[in-house]
Amino acid sequence: MSYDRYVAICKPLHYGTLMDSRACATMAAAAWGTGVLNSLLHTANTFSLPLCQGSAVDQFFCEIPQFLKLSCSESYLKEICLLVISASLASGCFVFIVLSYVQIFRAVLRMPSEQGRHKAFSKCLPHLAMVSLFLSTAFFAHLRPASLSSPSLDLVVSFLYSVVPPAVNPLVYSMKNQELRDAVRKMMSWSHFSGDKFILCHNK
Repeated sequence: MSYDRYVAICKPLHYGTLMDSRACATMAAAAWGTGVLNSLLHTANTFSLPLCQGSAVDQFFCEIPQFLKLSCSESYLKEICLLVISASLASGCFVFIVLSYVQIFRAVLRMPSEQGRHKAFSKCLPHLAMVSLFLSTAFFAHLRPASLSSPSLDLVVSFLYSVVPPAVNPLVYSMKNQELRDAVRKMMSWSHFSGDKFILCHNK
């Protein structure tokens, strides 16, 4: 998405050639393939860990750090290496996203139209905020020292990176659609009108 916005804002005349269907399919396949490979490696390794402290995971889903707490084997070092590799890949992606947005913001700030700047920022900032929230909380959950671990903190951090971004993303990106915003306003005004009508009838 950051590359798409970079091309759309910084190289608008070349958008059709740089972001054709082949480029989109290649980027989607690379993202999905990397995610699937990463998940398979972690899944295969965590299920090969011997558990000697029970099998009940103190979390609302099977999170890797919680599995490592139940392991009593030195083989957990392989999983830590995989986590470091995953964090390095995610950091590389985040650096690429930040560099893309630096170029985007430089181009946006040179725009003479204030409305154009506002439109560009409204498209870019939600994506950057969601990526930052996801990566920062995921890094903290998987790479923080054991001294900073507690059941309540683990639950909150896991919720922030596993539930909040997927739940908020559709709302953030769809609210840029004018028709959807108008529909939401109508629903809110109708519910407000219905509530006032109910109160008036109840008072009568």
